[in-house]
Amino acid sequence: MQTQPIRHNHNRISGGSADNPSLGSTIAPSKLADRAPLGLGGSRPSRSYTFPKTFAWGAATAAAQIEGAAFEDGKGESIWDQFAKARGIDAPTIACDHYYRYREDVALLRQLGVANYRFSVAWPRIIPRGDGEPNPRGFDFYDRLVDALLEAGITPWVTLYHWDLPQALEDRGGWRVRSTPQAFARYAQLVVQRFGDRVKHWMTLNEILRFVPCGYSSGCDAPGATESAAVVNQAHHHALLAHGYAVEAVREYGGKRACVGLVHNPPAPVPVTETLADIAAARTEYTRHTAQLMGPLFLGDYPAAFLEAAGADAPQVGLGDLALISQKTDFFGLNVYYGDFVRGSADGQVERIALPAQYPMADISWLNITPQAIYWAIRHAQEVYGVSTFYITENGAPYTDEIQSNGEIHDLGRREYLRNHLISLHRAIQEGFDVRGYFLWSLLDNYEWAEGYAKRFGIVHVDYETLRRTPKLSAYWYSKVIESNAVV
Repeated sequence: MQTQPIRHNHNRISGGSADNPSLGSTIAPSKLADRAPLGLGGSRPSRSYTFPKTFAWGAATAAAQIEGAAFEDGKGESIWDQFAKARGIDAPTIACDHYYRYREDVALLRQLGVANYRFSVAWPRIIPRGDGEPNPRGFDFYDRLVDALLEAGITPWVTLYHWDLPQALEDRGGWRVRSTPQAFARYAQLVVQRFGDRVKHWMTLNEILRFVPCGYSSGCDAPGATESAAVVNQAHHHALLAHGYAVEAVREYGGKRACVGLVHNPPAPVPVTETLADIAAARTEYTRHTAQLMGPLFLGDYPAAFLEAAGADAPQVGLGDLALISQKTDFFGLNVYYGDFVRGSADGQVERIALPAQYPMADISWLNITPQAIYWAIRHAQEVYGVSTFYITENGAPYTDEIQSNGEIHDLGRREYLRNHLISLHRAIQEGFDVRGYFLWSLLDNYEWAEGYAKRFGIVHVDYETLRRTPKLSAYWYSKVIESNAVV
């Protein structure tokens, strides 16, 4: 079923100035902000789940999902603009209007105590046609955003590609062809050169395992294609090449202290019981589903099992490709939302356990509530591929929010989802896994791709008519987590 397009009331000065949110700010206050939990006798409660002192707490967004201004100030068309038009679904034309309200959103981050902000740069805003002339006004916007973050004491973490391929490149083959990662190499160089004096934390691409198969195999996401297995495998390879080019760009132009890593969404099989048989089954399932991407990244080659299964559909690999792809990075970013339960069967095979009808789910068809997945995503990556350093770069869930008569939004479902995942993450750190930070998805309700504006992942509610921002209960809870450096 298609969702009806949201009708935005695009009044940029209603409720306050985008350049000066202190003048009639649209950030709604809440009494929840002042409610700190107390222990017995009013003392500070004990902290059972305390994180390392240097742990980086953050929030994440993506350009196409929040910026809007889709055709303004020289920005080129992205595959999502075209996809939404072709399918007759909600479009990211205005989204959260962050392009004009970025100062308000930076102030909101500061108000909540979020010291690390992961956002993406829109490739078609920087180079409208993907490989042609750069757009000075695109660079200027991100200059303003980066400077505003630094002035607020917030560290910028930049993702170079978060799904918004310039439509002009898609028209010439998109990720199917080698010229696209080559164009990305130049784009990455220009972005790192421009912002590398202020940005030291870089993420190359977001979720190859989502944007390639969903864009080119099932067609459920932009650009909505349904290609052969050979074409899809080649697109995966080209995306890996783009990652390699981005690592090169950061190494060459990022300056001192620059760090870079890929953001990935591998499956996270969860053993039904933590016994040797079920853990081995989970590891087998993980290896089978990750060989195509994790093999080249961390082993320097496509594993034999993948090549045998792919047969004639295996990707064509050019001279030097694998060396480029497997360059050492500084961390591995994990996006974790859910996992599947598996166990070892009596004959030594892997059995995936189907979820019963009443199993708890978030407000989207694919997100079953499995907090253990965040622990196993980390453990599998280290034990199978030797990954040493991690950041959780996305973790969150959509729920239907009800606004109370006093204006508060009691999103306890989201709070419980986040809290239990953080407890599972704490277990991984306690067991010695090197996890250095956590980025909650997402700061704002936003454009949820093919779902349009129907699904809300934010800890801050966005009224798509007025664009008013209202922090939810989960936002104030997360603020207390950050303040305490512990699960509260």
